[in-house]
Amino acid sequence: MTIKERLESDGVDALKSKNKVKLGVIRMVRSQIKNSEIAKRRDLTDDETIDVLVSAVKARREALAFANEGQREDLAQEAQQDIEILEAYLPEAMPEDELRSIVDNAIRDSGASGIKDMGQVMGKVMPQVKGKADGKQINVMVRSLLQDLS
Repeated sequence: MTIKERLESDGVDALKSKNKVKLGVIRMVRSQIKNSEIAKRRDLTDDETIDVLVSAVKARREALAFANEGQREDLAQEAQQDIEILEAYLPEAMPEDELRSIVDNAIRDSGASGIKDMGQVMGKVMPQVKGKADGKQINVMVRSLLQDLS
């Protein structure tokens, strides 16, 4: 079952069970997927659907950070619920040791010698971990390992 099919099925279930929060999140992300399909003039692949989901989670995390800054507990709780619902459709998170191994290999393969090579390393790492690791986490790890080389 594709992610889009799962979203559709879960949307029907949420409608039947009158789970308004989950239904709203699923409708929102399905709308974003549809808009992306219209822009590309074709159906999205599962990888492209994951990109849309990752983007939606990132937006919710930013909303959560702003809500926490503004001490708006109600909005923070709502954003957290949205994140939990969306993350259920993403691939399982990659363990840190596996991620570190991928980053080490990318550094070795690219011949990186310092922080100036960060773009090259990130370019090799990101396609391998798409949807399985947070970009900020990867960025911090790559930056740390490249600074150790300098």
